[in-house]
Amino acid sequence: MQTHFSPDQLKDERLAAADAILRTCVHCGMCTSTCPTYVTLGDELDSPRGRIYLMKDMFENDRPATREVVQHLDRCLSCLSCMTTCPSSVDYMHLVDLGRQHVEATYKRPLVDRWTRALLAALIPYHRRFGLAMKLGWLARPFRALAPTPVMRAMLDLVPEHLPTPEPSDRPGTYEAQSQQTYRVAMLPGCAQRALAPSINAATLRLLQRHDCQVIYPDVGCCGSLAHHMGKDALDDARAMVDAIWALTEAGGGAGLDAFVINASGCGTTVKDYGHMLAGDPAYAEKAAVVAGLAKDITEWLDRIGLKEARPEARGMRLTYHSACSMQHGQQIKLQPVALLAAAGFEVRQPRNAHLCCGSAGTYNILQPEIAGKLLDAKVATIQETAPDILATGNIGCISQIGRGLKEAGEGAPIIHTAELLDWATGGPQPIALQPVLDRRRL
Repeated sequence: MQTHFSPDQLKDERLAAADAILRTCVHCGMCTSTCPTYVTLGDELDSPRGRIYLMKDMFENDRPATREVVQHLDRCLSCLSCMTTCPSSVDYMHLVDLGRQHVEATYKRPLVDRWTRALLAALIPYHRRFGLAMKLGWLARPFRALAPTPVMRAMLDLVPEHLPTPEPSDRPGTYEAQSQQTYRVAMLPGCAQRALAPSINAATLRLLQRHDCQVIYPDVGCCGSLAHHMGKDALDDARAMVDAIWALTEAGGGAGLDAFVINASGCGTTVKDYGHMLAGDPAYAEKAAVVAGLAKDITEWLDRIGLKEARPEARGMRLTYHSACSMQHGQQIKLQPVALLAAAGFEVRQPRNAHLCCGSAGTYNILQPEIAGKLLDAKVATIQETAPDILATGNIGCISQIGRGLKEAGEGAPIIHTAELLDWATGGPQPIALQPVLDRRRL
């Protein structure tokens, strides 16, 4: 794609980065065929190619974001399916990040939108605040129909029916391997997942301990993913995470790490991008690159070190695996989760159109509930075609979104985090949601 930035404009690092990305696009349009919003809405401006044209015009002409531009950028899920498809390797992820930053800097959103986004940014990255908000939301659930806006109704829809109980292991510390220690890893505590489903972290911890890992559970907060994808400044969150993990490495004065294990794929995509996010910070560039290199999804790490022998109960259980967009497109992790679940004895299936998003996408199902609902309906329909006993995925957002869709469709198959299933299959406690499936199999 030909660009027309002036020499003065290219002195701006962000515009120079945008120029380099734009020049790789050849207008082929292959991205449109795998873009969920284009497939759903049929509008060229709701495709990656259309959004690239909008951003190019905005950047080249130094224009503030307009209402139209904001509408189409807001509709982007950042699922990154286009990057998997693109034959020219256009770095759409970093381009749309720049676009959203420009929106936040130059566009004044309507008051309700500003308040909603500020509320989400002030609650979700802080697990204690978010946990309190969930309790209040649980009390308000019976009055969902009275919510004054679609966004508020969408927020109440995502409150779980049963609030989770705290896990004793959800506290900073060092947890020893159950057998002889072979590896030393850190584990991301997380934020939203920690509040919504603390059992996932507990299962991941047991799984790592059972697989010869000493696990450091650091006292650190959000990775910055949520704020970053809303166009807000998340670099302080990234720096805090880098400081915490760097201190555990040999170079940072610690005993060293073999991996930084992450069990929320949306967080994993962001942490693996720290080297890019902090490349312009002389005090953090090197450390951020090291931390990003240590980051491994739990399935990526288990695939590397090998799965322990599985228990027989999982054998023959029909399992449909939903690959989160941040897993298959953001991190390009496609084979490892399927291979691990199959090795654990599950009969693994994948739904048709598995590359398309379920509509969760961080805060997307809250901020864009209508489009998210259409994507969810399509996803549930393809899942039902596989006739699953159970579903697995590696992202809490997908679990919440698809779980709600399955219930509304009358589908009895539960959706459970991959780490919880692998923990159970290799000797850990049974996930509560698995009980009805086991009962049916015994009949």
